[in-house]
Amino acid sequence: MERRHYHGHRQRLRERFLKNGLAGFAEHEVVELLLTLAIPRADVKQPAKALLARFGNLRGVFDAPLPELQAVAGVGEVTATALRVIRAAATLYLQQASEEAAEVLSDPRRLSDFWRMRIGALKHEVFAVAYLDSAGRLLRDGVETLQEGTIDRAAVYPRRVAEAALRREAAAIVLAHNHPNGRLQPSEHDKLITRAIVLAAETIGLRVVDHLIVSSQDTFSFRKAELL
Repeated sequence: MERRHYHGHRQRLRERFLKNGLAGFAEHEVVELLLTLAIPRADVKQPAKALLARFGNLRGVFDAPLPELQAVAGVGEVTATALRVIRAAATLYLQQASEEAAEVLSDPRRLSDFWRMRIGALKHEVFAVAYLDSAGRLLRDGVETLQEGTIDRAAVYPRRVAEAALRREAAAIVLAHNHPNGRLQPSEHDKLITRAIVLAAETIGLRVVDHLIVSSQDTFSFRKAELL
């Protein structure tokens, strides 16, 4: 059977990765390596370069909507879905690593990175809470999504947050939601939800560290803006 020219290239990429991880890889080679997992019998160099040309970098590829990924030549539904699965698995890994390492999440920069990675690129709005111990470390199973879609049930959140915090024996919480349109300024409704949760938290001695509004590129902090 004829051995295609790209077979040797794939093998060399894998051998380099097994020896040194991604050290020394060009970004297009990283994308190539990922594509080999979903495209078993085709040259992946051109699709990898096309993805980077369209979305800028690996992060842009991972954050791209499925229809836009599939619009790239050589990238079909299976490959686009595989890239989304890899990104979701990486996000879950980072969360579990944070939990198991008892990583401090009260640091503003760490919080921003955590939430942008988790929900910043979503195309629908999500409202979530991270539950922390007294040292600001993420508790095990410490992230909860309260609402997906339009946030229009503010009255439910204070009770749900308080109950979940008591159940987890949390000492502090971080609120976060994304704005898919990229405009990060809080609406009056965002401010109303925040005030309601802060008041409920105060009644049980629960500290609200911050409320973050995130996109894939940036973060708005209620704490920094002195809205908490």
